[in-house]
Amino acid sequence: MTAIKGTAAAVTGAASGIGRALALELALRGCDLALADRDEAGLQAVAAEIARDGKRKVTTHRVDVGEPAEIADFAQAATSAHPALNIVINNAGVALLGQFNEIDQAQMDWLFNINFWGVVHSTRAFLTHLARQGEAHIVNLSSIFGIVAPPGQTAYAAAKFAVRGFSESLRHELQMAGSPIRLSVVHPGGVATDIVRNSRTGTAVTDNARRAQSIERFDAVAKTTPAAAALRIIKGIEKNQPRILIGHDARMMDLLQRFRPATYWPVLARRIEKAAAAGK
Repeated sequence: MTAIKGTAAAVTGAASGIGRALALELALRGCDLALADRDEAGLQAVAAEIARDGKRKVTTHRVDVGEPAEIADFAQAATSAHPALNIVINNAGVALLGQFNEIDQAQMDWLFNINFWGVVHSTRAFLTHLARQGEAHIVNLSSIFGIVAPPGQTAYAAAKFAVRGFSESLRHELQMAGSPIRLSVVHPGGVATDIVRNSRTGTAVTDNARRAQSIERFDAVAKTTPAAAALRIIKGIEKNQPRILIGHDARMMDLLQRFRPATYWPVLARRIEKAAAAGK
């Protein structure tokens, strides 16, 4: 078991979505917080909500996780403010709309710098501090698209598969070393956040209606609330679960991929179309 009460956690992407829900729920469970995001107004709003009961210490940090120096500064500031910090949740992420031939290399680099390298740099920045704690936990957010890879998600799926591979390999290294650090990798299915609404569009995407269609389809199938996702992640932390699947859709896709590892997409495409039609 990894205890929550009486600990301190660093959470990236904490101004909205799953990160915000995690911050609120962790605070309710007696956890102090170092919250990071580019959205300073959103961070202040979350911190103000937590501060109403006056029981938790919360620090806010403007951080672009695509910038390694800013992550290093965040780790230093967070551990200085919270010496007992022993949970790091690498949640921040972005999305990019477009097929491979519609996105340029700079856009792919932008996404990887946040979704993959942000996780790696944050893990490295906190690792030495975490190793000195009696028990510690790293949580890296992948995606169900770190298990299945639909068309139109070449950059996002590649980064989320990379998060999964990095996390699983590092977990095995920590286990072999007898480290006090546990590591969970999270694979959410459709969670009702603004990630698609806030996504960037490939430079060669000329069909403006496709963005609206993507948002509409995501809204129709994203059935899990951020609060429910946060509860599932916290349960996974408490139980030291190495893999955390969120949502019925994620569990179904994971199972299908196991049975049809090379031919799952036609089945998934039909299910997604059906779910989208039902959600309209």
